[in-house]
Amino acid sequence: MQQKKGLKGYYLTTFLIGLGFFTMGLMDPLYDTYVPIFLGKYIEKNSLIGTIMTLDNVLAIFLIPVFSALSDRTHTKIGRRMPYIITCLPVSAVAYALMPYAALKSLVLLITLIFVLNLFKQAVRGPVVALMPDMIPGDLRSEANGVINTMGGIATIVGTVGLAQLMNVPVAVPGYQEKQTGILAFPIASVLVILSVVLLFLFVKESKGQGAKEDSEKREPIGKSIKAVVGEKDKSALFILLALLFWFIGYQGILPFVGKYSIEVLHTSKGTASLAAGMVGIAYALFAIPSGRFAHLHGRKKTIRGALLCLVIVLLLIFIQGGLKLSDGMRKYTFWLLLFLFGIFWVTVVTNSFPMLWQMSTYQTVGIYTGLYYFFSQLASIVSPPLAGACIDGFGYRSLFIYGCVSMLVAFFLMAKVNKGEPEDKEAEHA
Repeated sequence: MQQKKGLKGYYLTTFLIGLGFFTMGLMDPLYDTYVPIFLGKYIEKNSLIGTIMTLDNVLAIFLIPVFSALSDRTHTKIGRRMPYIITCLPVSAVAYALMPYAALKSLVLLITLIFVLNLFKQAVRGPVVALMPDMIPGDLRSEANGVINTMGGIATIVGTVGLAQLMNVPVAVPGYQEKQTGILAFPIASVLVILSVVLLFLFVKESKGQGAKEDSEKREPIGKSIKAVVGEKDKSALFILLALLFWFIGYQGILPFVGKYSIEVLHTSKGTASLAAGMVGIAYALFAIPSGRFAHLHGRKKTIRGALLCLVIVLLLIFIQGGLKLSDGMRKYTFWLLLFLFGIFWVTVVTNSFPMLWQMSTYQTVGIYTGLYYFFSQLASIVSPPLAGACIDGFGYRSLFIYGCVSMLVAFFLMAKVNKGEPEDKEAEHA
C-alpha cells in the first residue's frame, strides 16, 4: 500500500511546475495593458483594437483542446508535455520581446508578432497546465493548484507593479537618434520566461514508469475520447464544464469593465483605475493556497458551491453600493474592498475546479479534460464581454453586477449535479 507523504513531499516539484504558470502570469497582464496602446499608434477605432485583442481567445478555443489532447498521445524520452513546453514557450518569449520594437516600425509587423505570440502561447497552455496532474497525486491537487495559482498571482503583481515601471525607462533603439520608452518591460519579461523554461526542463523529470508507458500505448483516438467524456453515464464532467462556462461568463463580463467603471462612475484617475482589478489579483495571490487546503479538508464541491454563493452575495452588495449616496472616497474604498472579497471567493472556485476535473480523468485523458476546461473558459471570454457591454449600454453600469450575479447563480445550481471529483474518488487516480 502506497504511503501518502502529503504536499510537503511535493513542494519542490509543485514550485517548479508552477514556473510554467508564472510565465503566463507574467506575460498576459503586460500584453493586455500595453498591446492596445501599441495598436493605438496605428488604429483609431477602439472596436477594431478590441477585435485584434480577442485573437488570443479565438486561437485558444481551438488550440488548447487540440494540443492538450496531442500531448496526451505524445511519448518521448523527456515526457509527453515537455516537448511542447521547451519548443513553444521560447518562441513565444522571442515574439513577446520583439513586440515593442515592432510597434515602432509598422502595423503589419506588430500584428504578425501578435499572431505568432498567441499561436505558440495558446498551443503550450494546455500541456503546461496538464503537467501538474501528471506529477501530483489526486488527493493533493487542490493544495498543489493553490501553490501554482499563487505563483501566477505573484507573477501578475511582478508584471503590473514591477516590470510595468520599466516602460518609463528610455532605451537606445537602432535606427532612432533619441532613446525610446515603452519597451524595456517586454524583453526583461521574456528573459524570465526563458529562464523558467530552462529550470523546468532541468529539474522536472516528467518521464513515467512502465505502467504509464503501457497506458500511453492504449489511447483512444482524440475525437473518440472527447465524445466519451461528454457521453459518460455519470454527467459530472459535463455539469462542471457547464458550471465553469457560466462562472467564467460572469467573471469575463465584469473584469474588462471595472477600469471604465472606476473612471466613469467612481471618478478615479486613470492611474488608480487599475487598482480595481489589482484587488482581485492581490486576493488571488494571498488566498490560492488557503483555499486549496480548505477544500482538502471540507470537500471540493462544497467549497466551490459555497464560494459561488458568496460571489453572488458580493456582487449584490456591489450593485447596492453603487446606488448609495456616499462620498467619492468612501465609494471608491468600499468598491475596492468588495472586489478584494470577490477575489478571495473567485480564486477559491478556480483553484479547486481544475482538480475536480482531473480527478475524473485517467492518465490517458488528463490533457483532454484540460483542453475541455480551456475550451469552455475561452468560449466565455469570447461571448461574455459583448453581452456585458450590451447590458451596460441598455441598463447602465450597475447592471453589470446583476449580470455577473445571475451567471454565478446558474453555476451554483449546475454544480449541484456534480457527483465526482473529490480526492477520495480512487477510481480516477492515474495508473
